[in-house]
Amino acid sequence: MSEQTFEQMLEESLKTIHNGEVVEGTVIDVKPDEIILNIGYKSDGIITRNEYSNTPNLDLTTCVNVGDTMEAKVLKVNDGDGQVQLTYKRLAADKGNKRLEEAFNNKEVLKAEVAQILDGGLSVVIDESRIFIPASLVSDSYERDLSKYLGQEIEFVITEFNPRRRRIIGDRKQLLMAEREQLQKELFARIKVGDVVDGIVKNVTDFGVFVDLGGADGLLHISEISWGRVENPKKVFKPGQELKVLIKDIQDTKVALSLKFADSNPWNDAEDKYGIGTVVTGKIARMTDFGAFVELEPGIDALLHVSQISRDHIDKPSDVLKVGQEVTAKIVDFKPEDKKISLSIKAMLEPEKKEVEEDKDADVVSVDIDAEIEKAKEAEAAEETVAEEAPEAAVSEETTEAAE
Repeated sequence: MSEQTFEQMLEESLKTIHNGEVVEGTVIDVKPDEIILNIGYKSDGIITRNEYSNTPNLDLTTCVNVGDTMEAKVLKVNDGDGQVQLTYKRLAADKGNKRLEEAFNNKEVLKAEVAQILDGGLSVVIDESRIFIPASLVSDSYERDLSKYLGQEIEFVITEFNPRRRRIIGDRKQLLMAEREQLQKELFARIKVGDVVDGIVKNVTDFGVFVDLGGADGLLHISEISWGRVENPKKVFKPGQELKVLIKDIQDTKVALSLKFADSNPWNDAEDKYGIGTVVTGKIARMTDFGAFVELEPGIDALLHVSQISRDHIDKPSDVLKVGQEVTAKIVDFKPEDKKISLSIKAMLEPEKKEVEEDKDADVVSVDIDAEIEKAKEAEAAEETVAEEAPEAAVSEETTEAAE
């Protein structure tokens, strides 16, 4: 047998391969940046790091071991150095694409870990096939910062599949919306006005707080946060905070909430604390032209009428008082059914003898708060009418003089 004949017999015993063909081989050596396979061909096959995975700086010695059997796709039968250039990731991507195509056609829910945060959304990988989830389809609410999703396992569906253009689009939002719709149905079937439920602060605005009730958001208006005054909800609440809230009203899918629980109403025991003749101390909360409202405790304000501030004549409260100032006064009238309390500083002052003779009840004055407010409105309307009529009167007078 000649040497040439032996070589021919050896080559005949080895299989032939072609570009694009899938081959199976045994790992005979592995380095951090390449894998060498015996594929039953006259030359060994090489899989570089870049053709194994899309993960940068991956150490291949942590992925495969000598003796492992694996499949790969032929890129080049001869890479120029007499070796066969193979790819593992493209074969995996082909298999992944088939898997994703099936999921797309069947509207199957997939689950994968977020591999990368991009400017416009998230990137996830299934069997080396990349799926892009646009920022608008990540959540059912606006997400300013997507970095929290990195490394997190999420569920989604494929809504667009075009591997030739490398365009495979995932959608997580529709799953969240469907889940929320179901939770909403369950929530409204369960709750009713007067219930106390658990919630989580979702968003805080200047006018109130949106609370996630687990299926729907409820609005806790600034006026319902406390029996007292709240200037800015942002100073009281923060997103993620847990709350127990009262269901105040339900209109369709809108829920009005409150933290003003009946058992904490300060007017419950007001009669015991604020009887007529009691001397109290409070801070001026706000002022009008007819008087100052004094906060005796959160949720209870009393009117200090301008006529009851001093024995001297005062045009308006702001001439002698200011908001935030602490004052001490006597309660001269209390109407618990209307939740109205009237105060007087003048009633605490030593009366002059002449005044005592003239009017023994001069220091005890009952003031109708609503009437005072109405008077103020009428006075303003009268001033506006006079201002409007003044020009017409002037014109009439000029006309008369000209006629004369």
